[in-house]
Amino acid sequence: MYGFEAMTFNIHGGYLEAIVRGHRSGLLTAADYNNLCQCETLDDIKMHLSATEYGPYLQNEPSPLHTTTIVEKCTLKLVDEYKHMLSQATEPLSTFLEYITYGHMIDNVVLIVTGTLHERDVQELLEKCHPLGMFDSIATLAVAQNMRELYRLVLVDTPLAPYFSECITSEDLDDMNIEIMRNTLYKAYLEDFYQFCQKLGGATAEIMSDLLAFEADRRAVNITINSIGTELTRDDRRKLYSSFGLLYPYGHEELAVCEDIDQVRGVMEKYPPYQAIFGKLSYGESQMLDKAFYEEEVKRLCLSFEQQFHYGVFFAYMRLREQEIRNLMWISECVAQNQKSRVHDSVVTIF
Repeated sequence: MYGFEAMTFNIHGGYLEAIVRGHRSGLLTAADYNNLCQCETLDDIKMHLSATEYGPYLQNEPSPLHTTTIVEKCTLKLVDEYKHMLSQATEPLSTFLEYITYGHMIDNVVLIVTGTLHERDVQELLEKCHPLGMFDSIATLAVAQNMRELYRLVLVDTPLAPYFSECITSEDLDDMNIEIMRNTLYKAYLEDFYQFCQKLGGATAEIMSDLLAFEADRRAVNITINSIGTELTRDDRRKLYSSFGLLYPYGHEELAVCEDIDQVRGVMEKYPPYQAIFGKLSYGESQMLDKAFYEEEVKRLCLSFEQQFHYGVFFAYMRLREQEIRNLMWISECVAQNQKSRVHDSVVTIF
């Protein structure tokens, strides 16, 4: 029904779209980042943020501040906004909003399982979990010894259950297996989310296809680079790539046989949208790749606000807020550790 959304969208989605566009206007601007980068202490950062939407969340925090406090309070604001939108949403928007949190659920599962493997305290791990990815039985993850137990004891009742069908094995959990589990889950999650958006149709399908395809391609590149020099075989590597995106299927075939970063670059430069990203990097360099991908993602997310009557703005807003929190964490860490010279290295300005 592409082109006719304007007739019916506002019946259920109009209020929330207005809300999310209002929230978007509260994102920090380039001028805010310039001021934040000149702060000398974390209290200066708090003072500057007090004039933004983060003000009420930080106003009662005593000195001396810690970076973790700033990040926690900023994340709390995002969670509050998300919960408000979810409580007001009707189907299919409520399901769409729930899909946005599944990525955090996967990260939380991996964090707890990895932490338990290294004998960390479960309570301490739970405090580090992202609040958007919490579910009732998350604390019991620590008892699982292998994937089968993890599924049977804990995850069978969560939204992640369908994604586990591909990675249930009886092998004991170790760092390599956990990383493969994370990427297998993400692959299944992205494919499921992509199919769901296709079913919604219209502008939502068009915009979300582009955003999710970019995410799938970025993960394919990261998997390739991170698996260079490990015992992961080419076939195993290929299985972790999502079955959609600009690189699917021919780019995946080429990425699966790459042996170093320059070969990855050679593959990616055949695709015009990614040519510009790799053009920013010098040969053999992969440290700045994350920032280049984040910048491209932010550009695409901002473009989704140019069109109306679709759900992509909710996904875009959540991602932009998460990027903003990453920026604030980086600036706070640089200020706290007296590394002001590096403060611009990882900041991705949004508007």
